[in-house]
Amino acid sequence: MNRHVPTINTARVTLRAMRPSDFDRFAEIWAMPEVVQFTGGQVRDRDACWHNFLRNAGHWQMTGFGQWAIEEHGSGRMIGQAGFFYGARGLGPDFDAVPEAGWVLTPDVHGKGLGREATQAAHDWFDRVITGPLVCMIDPAHAVSLQLAARLGYVPMRMGQDPAGPVQLMSRKSPPQV
Repeated sequence: MNRHVPTINTARVTLRAMRPSDFDRFAEIWAMPEVVQFTGGQVRDRDACWHNFLRNAGHWQMTGFGQWAIEEHGSGRMIGQAGFFYGARGLGPDFDAVPEAGWVLTPDVHGKGLGREATQAAHDWFDRVITGPLVCMIDPAHAVSLQLAARLGYVPMRMGQDPAGPVQLMSRKSPPQV
């Protein structure tokens, strides 16, 4: 099975397939303490990054959706990732059976609205191409991500437990009415 990863352009970022040449940057991002602060708290070594990098590529092949690299216009730098996946986290069938949304940005671009721009574009694509409900999992201390999830139409489901601690499980039945 060979699936095409679509490219999505917004005013300031491009969502694109991750390329083999992105791996060093991917590993660099996941080694940043500020990046992992709300995603388990532990920086990832290159081996763990390689497995996640391959999982991202394979997800597109197996499901027709996945995570995009977020590339900043102008600089051409990969500044994070956003998209969808099945996490198989053992958090219950109401969570694990539904595609999960996730997003990560490098700290140097926080507060510029690029996360909202990228995640909105990803969700717009999902709503047109895949459709259906989505879930996400957010550290309850990560106010910015909780606010972004609410803007994208997510509502709290319940609290869950991740290996790093409690997490807010959220669901999105359909796109928010604007």
